[in-house]
Amino acid sequence: MAPFLTDYLTADQGGTVKKILVEDGVIVKTGQPLIELSNPALALQEATQEVDASRQISDLQNTELQLEQTSLQYQKDVLDTDYQVDKLKDQLARDKILNDGGAIAPATYQQELAQYDYELKLKDAMASSHATEQKLRDEQLSQLRVTLGRLNTNLAAARASLDALTIRAPMDGQLTALDAEAGQSKAPGTVLGQINSRDRFKLTAQVDEFYLSRVALGQEALLNLDGRDYTAKVAKVYPQVANGTFKVDLTFAGPTPAGIHNGQAIDLKLELGGAARAVMLPNGSFYQDTGGNWVFVLAPDGRSASRRNVRLGRRNPQYVEVVDGLKPGERVIVSSYQAFEKMDRVEFEQSSGSST
Repeated sequence: MAPFLTDYLTADQGGTVKKILVEDGVIVKTGQPLIELSNPALALQEATQEVDASRQISDLQNTELQLEQTSLQYQKDVLDTDYQVDKLKDQLARDKILNDGGAIAPATYQQELAQYDYELKLKDAMASSHATEQKLRDEQLSQLRVTLGRLNTNLAAARASLDALTIRAPMDGQLTALDAEAGQSKAPGTVLGQINSRDRFKLTAQVDEFYLSRVALGQEALLNLDGRDYTAKVAKVYPQVANGTFKVDLTFAGPTPAGIHNGQAIDLKLELGGAARAVMLPNGSFYQDTGGNWVFVLAPDGRSASRRNVRLGRRNPQYVEVVDGLKPGERVIVSSYQAFEKMDRVEFEQSSGSST
């Protein structure tokens, strides 16, 4: 029996174990702090990012203030120039009449006309200068905002790194395999423990590699607990073979049995094919010694046993199918062959029978 879900506690950032806030085996809630790590280098990095961000914010605010002041000064200068232009325009209108009548000297009128032309050119130059300055200020503001954005991103990453020094429960469940002691140094990626789900379970089984092609998702398995029958279905098949077996996960098709717990051993039956008549041998220690390639077959009088090549097929924890090499009724030694596996014939002082 295994938990349906398992989530590992991994140290995203390396550091020294500062505090252990819970004990192994306790029930925890999502987001609950479990372990605190300490990393002075990360703390210094976060502080540096804070200072840089504050300086950039100050520069941005100063630039915006300067831009606003420049804009106000430009508006004032424009108003002053417009006032002078309007004033000179009115004066030129009056003096033109006087000039045409010879009431004022022509040089005076020409001087006023030149002043009027100067004020118009000054106004155009101010507008052009303001536009150029505005463009430069806008570019400067844009660059400052980009820099500030990067700093804020870096600052957020630094804060997240600091927050990651507090290891929290990724889900509701039971904390197990806690591996942390105060003062220990933990590298990034170190697994500090795991959280197992408590309300859902799955079954894990090791199946002989012979049946790898016969196990499929959805196949049913039967089990009996406390006198009640339950059904499970194959939920996942792990194709990796180790020590002659592969792993299968099964989930309960109906209600989960009450009172079960992690690590509990349960006998179940998984049907891998239809029923058929076959010659069977008890699945004894001989199989590991010979690989199922040969067996010692007893003579009819039971006084000796001879080595014979056989071909075995399907097997389960109790029996092995005989495909070829044996006939129904023949007796076979099914105990360990380690003491005489290099022999071709075994003699018995006393006759003894063995199951087939």
